Amino acid sequence: MPEYIWKAKTRAGNYLKGEMEAPNEAVVEAKLRKMNYTDIKVKTKPKDLLAGVSFLQPKVTTKDVVIFTRQFATMIDAGLPLVQCLEILASQQENSTFKKVLLDVKAQVEGGSTFADALRHHPKIFDELFVNLVHAGETGGILDTILRRLALFLEKTQALKRKVKGAMVYPVVVMFIAVAVVSVLLIWVIPVFAQMFAGAGESLPGPTLFVMGMSDFMRNYIIHILVVVGAIAFAFKKFKSTDKGEIIVDRIALRMPAIGTLLRKVAIARFCSTLGTMISSGVPILDALEITAKTAGNRIIENAIMNTRTAISEGRTIAEPLMETGIFPGMVVRMIAVGEATGALDAMLAKISEFYDDEVDAAVNSITQLMEPVMIVFLGGTCGGMVIAMYLPVFSMAGAISGASTSE
Repeated sequence: MPEYIWKAKTRAGNYLKGEMEAPNEAVVEAKLRKMNYTDIKVKTKPKDLLAGVSFLQPKVTTKDVVIFTRQFATMIDAGLPLVQCLEILASQQENSTFKKVLLDVKAQVEGGSTFADALRHHPKIFDELFVNLVHAGETGGILDTILRRLALFLEKTQALKRKVKGAMVYPVVVMFIAVAVVSVLLIWVIPVFAQMFAGAGESLPGPTLFVMGMSDFMRNYIIHILVVVGAIAFAFKKFKSTDKGEIIVDRIALRMPAIGTLLRKVAIARFCSTLGTMISSGVPILDALEITAKTAGNRIIENAIMNTRTAISEGRTIAEPLMETGIFPGMVVRMIAVGEATGALDAMLAKISEFYDDEVDAAVNSITQLMEPVMIVFLGGTCGGMVIAMYLPVFSMAGAISGASTSE
């Protein structure tokens, strides 16, 4: 079906523009008039020559989904029909990939599918959590409330990811700069000094010989080094893609100093936020735990949650099996037990999530403050040590010349 670009004037006097699929321009104009738009202008959308190249198409980000969810909730709350909401949001969507997805969802809803079933066909954009909450909202007749809750949850999840990335970016950037500086020194700078020292005919100190040896090794075997590094990275990726490898890597990550503590706090915050959102939205506890386990981001924690789910299906409470996993702190388990006893588990989970959000902030700041001096000392020590090693012969020569002139 052809696509058209339209521009029209609203009742408030503002101009809106968007895109719409329709058999012809007359159908587009008719639909816009039904929406009480005036001064309508419609033209055929130019063809995108890169539309068939999948890897060149824009990716759908969490921000795109959050904005869509909030706008959709507002429209549903205002009483607009589901199909019309999807049509309006698709027409105003600037991301071409997301626009195609929304149009496909709209077509499936028009064909008789529920909104949740239509979303299920696009798992890379709308995950199980999103689909199950939408299903609960449709079933309970509170879709607008669920969508607003979903948007808030996605924003909190994205903020949590940004915090973790922020803690990792600084050391990675400093390490990259250190490797780049050392490589430049070894490949281009040190050989200049080596030629100068070779012409002097003087015996060189041990540190200088060591640095020059490193320079020769790197210049002669740079291709081999890159191949080995690439092979190690590839082997690690393949190993982590296996079930056993993923468990081993995730277990080591949780035991790392500082980083392990941060990952554990992030996982607890995500677990409480996700489970609390699903329970408050009416999703059955067993289904909620299964989905929550899949979003844990760590196989050790995922297995712990699934073991808890199995125990609950056998008639036990949530708190007891959680304590047995050894992953969740005693405070968290006791608060969950109180929430179960008082029938306010979702509210208690929300409080735990807020507490651990603050804990994640504190852990990120702690890691950043710890990494700064370590990285500065590492970078300064490495580069400074190499420079001093190369200047030791110069100092020796200067001392010899000074001693010779004094004796004369």
